[in-house]
Amino acid sequence: MPPTVAVVGGGISGLAACYYLARSPNPPKVLLLEASARLGGWLQSTRTAEGTVFEHGPRGIRPGGAVGADTLHMVSQLGLEGDILPVPGDHLASRNRFLYTGGALHKLPSGLGGLLQPVPPFSRALIWSGLQDLLAPAGTEPDESVHSFAQRRFGREVADIAVDSLCRGVFAGDCRALSVRCCFPALFQAERRRRSVLLGLALGSGEQRGAESELSRRARSERWSQWSLRGGMESLAQALGTFLRQSGVELRCQAPLRRLQRHRDGRWQCPQDARLSFPVPPPPLLSFPQLALPDGTITADHVVSALPAAALAEVLPPEAEQLAQELRRIPAVPVAVVNLQYQGVTLPVTGFGHLVPSSEDASLLGIVYDSVAFPQHNGTAASSVRLTVMLGGAWFQQSFGDPASVAPALLLQRAQAAVREQLGLEPAPTHSIVRVQQACIPQYTLGHWRRTERIRQFLAEQQLPLSLIGASYAGVSVNDCIASAKAAVGQLLGGLC
Repeated sequence: MPPTVAVVGGGISGLAACYYLARSPNPPKVLLLEASARLGGWLQSTRTAEGTVFEHGPRGIRPGGAVGADTLHMVSQLGLEGDILPVPGDHLASRNRFLYTGGALHKLPSGLGGLLQPVPPFSRALIWSGLQDLLAPAGTEPDESVHSFAQRRFGREVADIAVDSLCRGVFAGDCRALSVRCCFPALFQAERRRRSVLLGLALGSGEQRGAESELSRRARSERWSQWSLRGGMESLAQALGTFLRQSGVELRCQAPLRRLQRHRDGRWQCPQDARLSFPVPPPPLLSFPQLALPDGTITADHVVSALPAAALAEVLPPEAEQLAQELRRIPAVPVAVVNLQYQGVTLPVTGFGHLVPSSEDASLLGIVYDSVAFPQHNGTAASSVRLTVMLGGAWFQQSFGDPASVAPALLLQRAQAAVREQLGLEPAPTHSIVRVQQACIPQYTLGHWRRTERIRQFLAEQQLPLSLIGASYAGVSVNDCIASAKAAVGQLLGGLC
């Protein structure tokens, strides 16, 4: 009998874990448990009868690095090459990105000219910030806030405007609270290696390439900045679901775990209407688990948790309180995603979109010009303008109140006002969708690396047959989530097969 692996959570991390398990030379029996009625997690796309696609989560994936190549290899294996929508390096959505400060849009500097002379909203040429980085001594602290790091390396103005906006765009978070070591490990390691961030990045880290495919070679040659799929990003989750069913993986939706417990033989057990829990075994714990669910009991030899850290903490029993405490210290913020479609209007600028620093408007993270990067998603309304307004993040509570009870009409009104004020689009949108994505982006605050180390140490010392994957630990992007699943499966199969 092959061993049984239960994967908890059917977002992109859990789906990727099942994918790698199913494709292994000696695949175990795999069961995927998802609490909701659908697979895909934050990969959510609405496709209208007119062929218009609205994204309520990630809207594009970067192809760069080993993790980007691995994701493209997965796409190739799933037969989705013909659905790829690339954004090449010479596209306006790749070249033009904007900041909204001082009541005006400003294009971020690009090319040598933008570095040698002052370009608003910066009061001095950015070459001086680069020179500061080359001359500044390397940091000595084991961790530092992103803002402090950027100010020390590049100056206060870059930290207050550019880096503040970047953290809001990527993490929907406050750069003064986020950890540079965990949010931007490439920058942190570049300084450690070469004393200068710019030198460290220029000289590289010797990172190995990911899985080679015709798609990844094409992405490099055409210098893609990002890519999507013709049917929207949720198509990736749907293709994974189809592949897993054909591969014999059991997919169970609307199967929330209530408690995780250990069977007397050491295996995981999930009893009906019970939370996932551990009975108290003598330490170290035995290495054979068993699972149980709301509608019955399931036996498994290993559990892969793709749940958010806080959600996993809530289903752990008292005897795993040490682990639960560390998991609860990894917060996540909500984001309101407001999709808007306009007819008969023209954007004042053309590019990927614009970000808004917290000093300008804390409630508004930025606006993405979806119809510029992916006009194919306009459907039959080819000349329409599609925008996504991102609201809240770390500032949600102070700006809009409780994300669980905020009125969608309030968020729609705020989004339309931002589009009028910042892009000059006066008409009402012809189509709008408001989604509040609760606790959707984990926040790697100062000391996050120590927390994840303590979590790993606890799992190892207790010999728990439990793997933790997903955005809560080592990267929030789709690529990072897939990479965490691949790494966990690789480590697991060495012990199972």
